[in-house]
Amino acid sequence: MNHSSGVGSAPKYKPYNRSSINRAPQWERIPLDLREAVDVVSHVLPFRTNQYVLDELIDWDRIPDDPIFRLNFPHQSMLDPDDYVTLRDLLRSGDKQQLAKQIHVVRSRMNPHPAGQQSHNVPKLDGETVPGIQHKYAETVLFFPSAGQTCHAYCTFCFRWPQFVGEEDLRFAARDAEGLVAYLKQHPEVTDVLITGGDPLIMRTATLERYLEPLLAPELSHVQNIRIGTKAVGYWPQRLVSDVDADDLLRLFERVVDAGKHLALMGHYNHPAELRPAIAQDALRRISATGAVVRMQSPVLRHINDDPAAWHELWTQGVKLGAIPYYMFVERDTGARSYFELPLVEAYDIFRTAYSSVSGLSRTVRGPSMSAFPGKVLIDGVPTIRGEKVFALQLLQARRGGLVRQPFYAKFDPEATWFDQLVPAFGESRFPFDEEPNANTASSSAGMPLDLVGV
Repeated sequence: MNHSSGVGSAPKYKPYNRSSINRAPQWERIPLDLREAVDVVSHVLPFRTNQYVLDELIDWDRIPDDPIFRLNFPHQSMLDPDDYVTLRDLLRSGDKQQLAKQIHVVRSRMNPHPAGQQSHNVPKLDGETVPGIQHKYAETVLFFPSAGQTCHAYCTFCFRWPQFVGEEDLRFAARDAEGLVAYLKQHPEVTDVLITGGDPLIMRTATLERYLEPLLAPELSHVQNIRIGTKAVGYWPQRLVSDVDADDLLRLFERVVDAGKHLALMGHYNHPAELRPAIAQDALRRISATGAVVRMQSPVLRHINDDPAAWHELWTQGVKLGAIPYYMFVERDTGARSYFELPLVEAYDIFRTAYSSVSGLSRTVRGPSMSAFPGKVLIDGVPTIRGEKVFALQLLQARRGGLVRQPFYAKFDPEATWFDQLVPAFGESRFPFDEEPNANTASSSAGMPLDLVGV
């Protein structure tokens, strides 16, 4: 196809972080107490925005309640009140050594790697850990290229926040694709590779190509689907439209598709405001023209999108523009979860109300789904069975593949916000995945969880 991006007048990407945000034109519109919060909280959680987000996505007449402002700018209540005061006072004192210690303490209490990401998902090859890879489900491998471990802007809810805070022991990253390719050659059950981060589209096209090209080799024909997790479609759609190598990026997508692979961009859209700018819509059309597919996903978040109308607009506009509604997640049990989390029953009601308001073309979406240790736990309803009100649950993905789509039940708890707060219904002592001996034990010699081998 002929790609024409009109790069001559294209705006250049202009990021801001904690040190430079005071140079943004909109900084003076932020009240002093919110500015303090940006400074204090961003010492613990990552903060990064850009001029496009500030100019096009935030309604400055609505701050601090504008959803994109809350999505992008740290707020005081994202930290425990005592932690906030301690950090603020240490900042004022200038004691950098004590400040660094306290930051580490606060981060360590935020469950930086939930659901066994470091303890159970990291594979081995010939007895050695393969850097920058996670393998939780038999058919899917996650790959973290080191050059893609940042984003055009950071979301305040991000469950991958440890990738961005400069603590190497919390970070996943691979310098090249050699380890990934070697691992895939020994695991023909893998059909999907998800390139994630960070945001792989932060990389220049030539760099991304070095990671993608090896996956097109004939000896990896069992890898049928390549996924790229990205927030660029919402935070910097210019990456696909007017950046200097935007056309090269689209040609790379075409080359992947022409090689017989299915290419899916897993678009992280958290609010319909991200779909409203003309350039964001143009980005989706240009992606679709390459033969790649965009799938939309987001957690349901208090203060951001805890409104069925927001999801209705997001899904219907996405379908209209060629994006497939894919997942509504539950905010993970990490980072600033207390700020964003909702009771599970409320998340389910939001999903059901929004789902019932859209046509069948939008009902490809699954949710609400919790990416917990056993797998992706779907809340499928809140029925009353044998006189007991329960959560009806099932696993859309599972460490033990044989449990996928088998219904199970938890006692109804109106306050529960995450899976580990639920207990089995009907007097049962265990959930189905708890019955396997050594379910939480170490991996096999090949680096895969024991229950994945041979699936």
